[in-house]
Amino acid sequence: MKKILLLILILVITVAGWFAWRYLQPPEVDAGFASGNGRVEAVQVDISTKIAGRVEGVYALEGDLVEANQKLAKIDTNQLHAQLLRYEADVASAQSQVASANAGIAQAKAEKLLAEQELTRAKELIKQNNISKETYDTRMSTVTVANANVEAAEALKISRLRSVDAANAVVEEVQTQIDDATLFAPTIGRVLYRLAEPGEVLGSGGKVLTLIDLSDVYMEIFLPTAQAHRIEMGAQARVKLDVLDVAIPATVSFVSPESQYTPKQVETATEREKLMFRVKVRIPQELVLQHIDKVKTGVRGVAYIRLSTVDGESAPKWPDFLNKLPANYTVDTDSER
Repeated sequence: MKKILLLILILVITVAGWFAWRYLQPPEVDAGFASGNGRVEAVQVDISTKIAGRVEGVYALEGDLVEANQKLAKIDTNQLHAQLLRYEADVASAQSQVASANAGIAQAKAEKLLAEQELTRAKELIKQNNISKETYDTRMSTVTVANANVEAAEALKISRLRSVDAANAVVEEVQTQIDDATLFAPTIGRVLYRLAEPGEVLGSGGKVLTLIDLSDVYMEIFLPTAQAHRIEMGAQARVKLDVLDVAIPATVSFVSPESQYTPKQVETATEREKLMFRVKVRIPQELVLQHIDKVKTGVRGVAYIRLSTVDGESAPKWPDFLNKLPANYTVDTDSER
């Protein structure tokens, strides 16, 4: 009796295992399609401080959905503002030196004009022998010195102007540091980690938050050469997640130019072939935004890619289970042909 029960139990387990295996196998598709297992992924973006300082505030929590250019954190800038006031005073001082140089140029030009007028009179007087040759030479020398003084005054002005430029550059540098103290979201995303709290002192490059970039959601799969060489950039794809009944439309955004060993965590349809090509299918951003509250990374599924046709054959049609698309989303029929 025990043997009979044991045999029945083994038979039940075998049948159940067979049905489970059949259930977990992806549906068969036409030879014009390639498929591979993967998981939904998105780029992680570290929000880091460019300047060292004390964290004044962090305005997002883990799990928060943030918009592009949303204010996320701020580094204390009291010391920088004090430096800014000092350097702005240096700019004002340099500008006053420019005004002084302008006055020096005006004075040198006036002295040059007087020297030229005296030389003109001296030329007339020496013709009449009313002044000595020595006096005439003195007038000429005075004009030469006056010209040199004008050139020196103009050179001094240029030097003072460069000092103003240098002072303004320092002001701009400090102002840039003040602006960089406020951290903004570079893209729409969800906060994955909050790595710093108000009051903490961070060095340059210190991480404050880590975001999941929801503007670039994709799935990576690995395909053999026979299929990879028939995949074109922009080719139509479908992503069938284990947790959804609908197929998510996608497009091929990357095909690796070289083969690689398949990562251990990736399961292929043929016991894991050693050398495969990495292929990335990207989910349209407008679709992601429509379901932004439901987007989760790490969810596993299967990506199906329509291969390019050969020998003039017609493009295969998507099977029924891959034509069930998300509600309120339509695929461009021209691109589907």
